[in-house]
Amino acid sequence: MRVNNYLKAKIQQVLESKSSRTSLQMLKYTFVGGFSFLIDFGTLIILTEYFHVHYLVSAGIAYLLGLFVNYFLSVNWVFDIRSIDNRIFELFVFTLIGLIGLALNQFFLWMFTDILMIYYVISKLVASSIVYFWNFFAKKFVLFSNQQSKR
Repeated sequence: MRVNNYLKAKIQQVLESKSSRTSLQMLKYTFVGGFSFLIDFGTLIILTEYFHVHYLVSAGIAYLLGLFVNYFLSVNWVFDIRSIDNRIFELFVFTLIGLIGLALNQFFLWMFTDILMIYYVISKLVASSIVYFWNFFAKKFVLFSNQQSKR
């Protein structure tokens, strides 16, 4: 019982606090990314399957929707240090990193689906797994690092 309470307290501490430790940030970002991915993936499926939007157009719209959810959760829960004081500029840089991630996502999605002939849903899973690392490390080192605050 004592171990169970200790584990609950530790889990609650991790969930409620921000940390500068990259490993903890990556763990939390995995949850944030997972939630954002569910929004992204669900929107992709709905737009493609039910509204008959081309899968690459659906993927772009879905990715951007997930990007804004990801921004909100990242700045409020994952990262404890913000390199940029101006929140509008921070959102701009976050979006710029996200747009590079979108370009990578679209490229891999197209390559896996149209060139390798893999079903677009499977292609999306693989592309998202690859782009996850770009998104985390770019955001971590550009936006949420120990550098002196700027702008």
